[in-house]
Amino acid sequence: MHTIFIIGPTASGKTSKAVLLAKAMNGEIISADSRQIYRGMTLGTGKDLDEYGDTPYHLIDICNAGYKYNLYEFLRDASAAHSDIVKRGKTPIVCGGTGLYVESMLNGLELPEVPQNAELRKSLEGKSLDELTRILSSMKALHNVTDIDTAKRAIRAIEIQTFYAQHPDMAKLTKPHPMENAVIIGIDIDRETRRQRITKRLKARLDAGMIDEVKNLLESGIDAADLIYYGLEYKYLTMYIIGQLTYDEMVSQLEIAIHQFAKRQMTWFRGMERRGIKINWIPWNQNDDDFLAAANRLIPKT
Repeated sequence: MHTIFIIGPTASGKTSKAVLLAKAMNGEIISADSRQIYRGMTLGTGKDLDEYGDTPYHLIDICNAGYKYNLYEFLRDASAAHSDIVKRGKTPIVCGGTGLYVESMLNGLELPEVPQNAELRKSLEGKSLDELTRILSSMKALHNVTDIDTAKRAIRAIEIQTFYAQHPDMAKLTKPHPMENAVIIGIDIDRETRRQRITKRLKARLDAGMIDEVKNLLESGIDAADLIYYGLEYKYLTMYIIGQLTYDEMVSQLEIAIHQFAKRQMTWFRGMERRGIKINWIPWNQNDDDFLAAANRLIPKT
């Protein structure tokens, strides 16, 4: 049984391609998106649930908004979903743009659950993000830029590295054990088309009620800081709602941030290729029949 990965930057049309392949291969989709796991965060994360139809999917809407889901939990949950899909004779199709999740799954990483270290957290309180970044960079190579998106994330990353240093036997679990029989398909979209699609999609989501979605999350009791933690749409819309940005500032800054995010995604995927992972790129606008034919040529017959 082969595991198919459908990856690509935001607005490349990954979901529709994954669903197309799932229908053709009796497959089920495992989401590899770090924000689609949260309930109530639908428009801002681009779940596009209507695209799935009757295709089963996993790791979407599994946590309440406000929770801090992490890589350990993703690998645990993705492994359980993958085993279940294979056991039932279906084809696992992993779809998402979170490079850290995708690459960690491909590498077969197993992570121990790292407990909170209250003493360490207290010692790091009040330090700037630059100071925390310097501390973290002295402990490991900073391949994952999301580790240093916010002070909270940087502190958690330092906490994890400290745990590994104190428990070298646990650190051994983090050594890669590459997944066998994986086929990685990348959705190839040129920069200008990607930018146009991002702009168009942002407008459509704002028109569809994305501001109300964020207002509802805030009114449900989720702290503004927790929504800002999730970045992108939730960061800038929250800042607009609480009065830190005007509407025009929000739209402009958010659009720029999404473009930058897509660029970072592609940087990660290119890095995966440099690290020896074969990504088979297929044009984003290939028609369904040609896409399926191209995908089938890449998947060894068993």
